[in-house]
Parts: sequence; structure tokens; C-alpha cells
Amino acid sequence: MTTFALVGAGPGLGLATAGRFGAAGHTVALIARNAEKLDGLTADLARDGVQARGYTADVLDGESLTAALHTAAADLGPIEVLQYSPVPRADFMTPVLDTSADDLDAPLAFSVKGPVTAVNAVLPGMRELGRGTLLFVNGSSAVRPNPKVAGTSIAFAAESAYARMLHDTLAPENIHAAQLIIPGAIRPDAEHSSPDALAERLYGLHAKRDGFRHYAEPLPG
Repeated sequence: MTTFALVGAGPGLGLATAGRFGAAGHTVALIARNAEKLDGLTADLARDGVQARGYTADVLDGESLTAALHTAAADLGPIEVLQYSPVPRADFMTPVLDTSADDLDAPLAFSVKGPVTAVNAVLPGMRELGRGTLLFVNGSSAVRPNPKVAGTSIAFAAESAYARMLHDTLAPENIHAAQLIIPGAIRPDAEHSSPDALAERLYGLHAKRDGFRHYAEPLPG
């Protein structure tokens, strides 16, 4: 049995995606900062028959993130699928002319150093398995820079470049990197952007392995 590791576990998309991968037979490692929240999510998954365990880590703390992923693999089995989808902080979303160089430190650590750390932690195990999937989830500013949210626009663009390089470089090793762009809000009543619909889409990116960038819905305008 292999493990689906979710960095940025939460009650919406994260829980739905964990449930979808768990239903497909993966054990589930949930990674987030709040231990109490993780306990609640693992209990929800257990009610649906999904074997899951929570691990506390902060994506801004590389050592804690690496330790969480290594411990998860040791506890639950090798990590075959990594999803990196933590929600950016509100203070990353400042207008471009109000954004200083120092203001970019945290967004870049969150969206670039965090993914690099996570991938480096799981890649040896995927190579040993002979397969793997790396899933990156971003908002529309990753592909259409928005001057109202400069921090995420810059950091998401860098994360996209990193993920694309992984896609091209790791394909010969049967390790697939893919990005899902969610242009708007995740809403329970949305046809294509509800948690369940997005979870199914992310599972499809893992199963079908067709191309790098995908959109939950067309970009507006």
C-alpha cells in the first residue's frame, strides 16, 4: 500500500481529495500546522473507512516539513502521491506598488521553498517505487499576474516554473508532475470547482497523467 501525502490539509478541498485517494486504496498523510484540526480530519476520514494520520508541520519551516514527510512514509508506507496545496496567507496579497522586497520573503518561502523541500523529501521514495505523482494546486494569479495580489502572483509564477521543470525532467522516470489552476472560489455548489469535483479532477491527473497544466474552469475574461 502506498501513501497520498497532502501538504496543507483542510476541511474543504483537502478533506475531499484525501477521501478520494483513500477510496482508491491509498493510506493518507495529512500535513498542517494545527494538530487539533488534523485530529478532526483524520476522524472524518476514518468514518469513511480511510486510514489516515496527521502530522504537524509548517511549510515555512523546512525542517519540520521534511521530518513530517519522512515520518509519514515510515509510518504509512512509501509516498506515491504528493499534493502541495496550502492556502496562502492574506498578508501575501498586497498591491504591487505597496510590496517591498522584504514582503516577498514569506510568499516565496511558502510557494517555492516549501514545494522544493517537499519534493526533495519524497522523491527518493518515488524513485525506489519506480513511479510517483506530484500535484500542485494554484489560483489564477499563477498564470495571470494580478497587481492587486503581488505576493501570490510572483510566488505562484515561480512555483509554476518549478513544477513545469519537474514535469519535463522526471517524466522519463515515470514520475508525473501536474498543476491544477482553480480560477475562482471553491464552492460546494459549483459544478467544476466544488471540493468533490476538484478532488475527482486531481485524482484524474494522477491516474491519466496527461500533460502538465490543467484548469478547473476557464479563466474569466
